[in-house]
Amino acid sequence: MNRRRVVVTGLGVISSVGTGKEEFWRAMVSGKSGISKVASFDTSEFRCHYGGEIRNFNPEDFIPKRRVKFFGRTSQLAIAAASMALKDAKLSAKDLNQKRTGVIIGTTMGEKPLEESVDEWVMKGADKVSKIKILQSSANNIPANISIYLKIQGPNYLIPTACAAGNYAIGYGFDLIRKGDLDCIIVGGADAFSKLAFGGFQRIYAMAPEKCQPFDKNRRGMLVGEGAGILFLETMESALNRDAAIYAEIAGYGLSCDAYHMTASDSDGIEKVMLKALKDAELQKEEVDYICAHGTGTQGNDKNECAAIKKVFKEHYKTIPVNSIKSMLGHPMGAASAIEAVSCCLTVKENIIPPTINYETVDINCDIDCVPNKARVKRVNIALNNGFAFGGNNSCLVIRKFH
Repeated sequence: MNRRRVVVTGLGVISSVGTGKEEFWRAMVSGKSGISKVASFDTSEFRCHYGGEIRNFNPEDFIPKRRVKFFGRTSQLAIAAASMALKDAKLSAKDLNQKRTGVIIGTTMGEKPLEESVDEWVMKGADKVSKIKILQSSANNIPANISIYLKIQGPNYLIPTACAAGNYAIGYGFDLIRKGDLDCIIVGGADAFSKLAFGGFQRIYAMAPEKCQPFDKNRRGMLVGEGAGILFLETMESALNRDAAIYAEIAGYGLSCDAYHMTASDSDGIEKVMLKALKDAELQKEEVDYICAHGTGTQGNDKNECAAIKKVFKEHYKTIPVNSIKSMLGHPMGAASAIEAVSCCLTVKENIIPPTINYETVDINCDIDCVPNKARVKRVNIALNNGFAFGGNNSCLVIRKFH
């Protein structure tokens, strides 16, 4: 089968370390932390008081004031990032073949007004719940709102595979273009900061007190974050025909939905999904230059991910840089692997690998090269982007330097 080549020509990102690809990338390479005391709700009942909240995001910078009220915060983040990605691709909505363009967005927590409506119901009673919040609450509103806002008439889908959802969305969009079903697509993930997620991860003792330390011997868990990461994908032919700047090529992906257990991805499943991604991209493991890890900073996840990397790359595992940008961002839930995909595209474009910050003590079970505390200049032709989720929803995306 003759498969069309798919390239990334636009990036949009909103995160706790910055809004827009320029500010985001400066923060990444400088090792900036986006972790701060939680301000969106009272944390006095919790053990942890820190997270990766986005500061100074004004939706009216991207959405007309009269329309902002119709969108929940997750949709606001997603629309803003999608608008940035489209603008970055040097396109506007009127330039698109609307019926040959799609939108696919991944999420973990869905739309923010659902959580707010439940709070209102509990505190004030069912008849006091805001009608507009009820209308905003459905998770499928997120990709639909992007489509409506940008006047896109092709398929729009929501991918709810939790913390791997961004990669799932990108992989599905990649498939639709390379098979010829669509010509271009807006893909990625979005999640607003969630009190429910914050409380839930505390309840299962997966949260660190103040900082996330992936792969460190003394790591104590993750920190909840928020954000949106969006990629604009199109065929190589269309990008070259309009002389578009190309960040990278999506070369392949692997997905698995193996129900292992609920609190961490199994190392065998992680190994399998990386091998599936390499096979789909028709690459050998020796060609991999860099891995953007899921790297949550929890004991089980980091140990299993490192074990899988050792299985796949065997004696060469120490020669491959493996970082976790969650050390800077926190864990933005369904946006995580999408924001990490944005980072991977910039890495293969700029040949700079962001660091894993807060790294202090070697763990013999995680004795990988985690790019500790300082960015590294290195030519990166092939990057793997890992994203995992409870229940064995594992994903791996192959991002290749375009040439």
